[in-house]
Amino acid sequence: MNSDIRSSGYLSSLGKDIPAGLVVFLVALPLCLGISLASGAPLFSGILTGIVGGVVVALLSGSQLSVSGPAAGLTVIVLNGIETLQSFEGFLLAVVLAGAFQLVLGFLKAGVIGLYFPSSVIKGMLAAIGLILILKQIPHFMGADEDFFGEMNFFQPDGRTTFSELIYAFSAINLGALIVGIISLTILIVWDMAWLKRFKFFKLVPGALIVVLVSIALNELFKSIAPELAISASHLVSLPVMAGLSEVGNELRLPDFSMLTNPQVYVVAITIAIVASLETLLSVEAVDKLDPHKRRTPTNRELKAQGVGNMISGLIGGLPMTAVIVRSSANVAAGGETKLSSFFHGILLLLSVLFLANFLNLIPLSALAAVLLVVGFKLTKPALYKSQLKIGSEQFIPFIVTILAILFTDLLVGISIGLAVGVFYILKANYKSPYFYHKEEQQDKNVIRIKLSEHVSFLNKASIILTLDHLPKNSHVIIDGENSEYIDYDVLEAIQEFKKTAHERNIVVEVLNIEEVSIMNMH
Repeated sequence: MNSDIRSSGYLSSLGKDIPAGLVVFLVALPLCLGISLASGAPLFSGILTGIVGGVVVALLSGSQLSVSGPAAGLTVIVLNGIETLQSFEGFLLAVVLAGAFQLVLGFLKAGVIGLYFPSSVIKGMLAAIGLILILKQIPHFMGADEDFFGEMNFFQPDGRTTFSELIYAFSAINLGALIVGIISLTILIVWDMAWLKRFKFFKLVPGALIVVLVSIALNELFKSIAPELAISASHLVSLPVMAGLSEVGNELRLPDFSMLTNPQVYVVAITIAIVASLETLLSVEAVDKLDPHKRRTPTNRELKAQGVGNMISGLIGGLPMTAVIVRSSANVAAGGETKLSSFFHGILLLLSVLFLANFLNLIPLSALAAVLLVVGFKLTKPALYKSQLKIGSEQFIPFIVTILAILFTDLLVGISIGLAVGVFYILKANYKSPYFYHKEEQQDKNVIRIKLSEHVSFLNKASIILTLDHLPKNSHVIIDGENSEYIDYDVLEAIQEFKKTAHERNIVVEVLNIEEVSIMNMH
């Protein structure tokens, strides 16, 4: 019966998931290509990874909104791994082994590590990615950047930095690309206006699809009536063109199992497994915060799904993958409801390399940059900064430090710095037993009283969340903060999110002497 309910739930959300999957596909396609280019791997490898992430991982994962694929955060590891092992086939073996290690981590229940990251750091990560998207896409928006489209690091392949690239962009504007970018951005802004959403057409058809069609038409128009405005091939999508299924086999690369005796393969594999697992756990935690329905991703299941995904990707010539926040947030922003949107984006990636490469190679990167500018703005809205400032310095300082650290280094270094600052503030607060748990039976129902202690810090968040997640169905829960002098914002947020979803397990929640908090969502 449950599977019927689930499948009917998926069917009822098709109207939202298919357009969202299309938007994610349009965002993922250039990122897959760009990341393989930056990693020193064949372009087709990035697309293969996106297909496996969309089709296989989406089906195995318990997350409804996260999208997996090649990650910008892994480019340096991939580049160094290929150099260290001196062959791409040897590196593919390391990817297969990394997937096996992730599978083991999933069975060892290592997924709980994601709960130990403060929400200020996760919100800082989201806001930083939003800012990076905006800063990185402006040069592509103007047609002035020759670096790959999915590039995320502060120091760039051409020796420039994020900021010097911006200054350079203003002196090297490609007028045709800029016109296409401005028109694309205008369409996307107008498309999102509430009054237009009353019309069914604007609700069903994603703005990104219109942007792609209009941008191709504009560039074709430039070619015929104003050749000086025509956008050059280096600023268009670039896919390998195949005549059909028979040619796919020629593009596949297989791992070199003779390197199993090489100890360096295992070093590269363990590095990939640890970094990819961390990035995945942080991404799904962040996506759960963006989810309007506040669904929680089972993290151990996610590690297993990623492990299987990486093993398959390595076996057919793909790159290592993670759950990717850029694609996942684009999915939420486009109105995705279930994992069908990620699955659909994987199918579109597969169809695109088989049948649509010639057409997709006409899409100007400035149009796709416009799509990402809108996604970036939604991640780093001014309202988010205001709400963090309002909560107090214990939340605001780690939030801002995380943003700046990610902006000037990369994702994992930035998060580590943000986490160190967050832990400093946590250790300032007293750390005691977080609550007293008492269960009593009253007239055929369980009454559970959770009395919070005097000081409840972020370090207590994981044990409180796990306690709430394992409360029996059909019970009556009283959460009482009468004795509490200090309750960390993350714990307040966790209690409020539990209160919102408890009805799904027929749990009645009474919250006494605990203040309400405002939770920022992306709509």
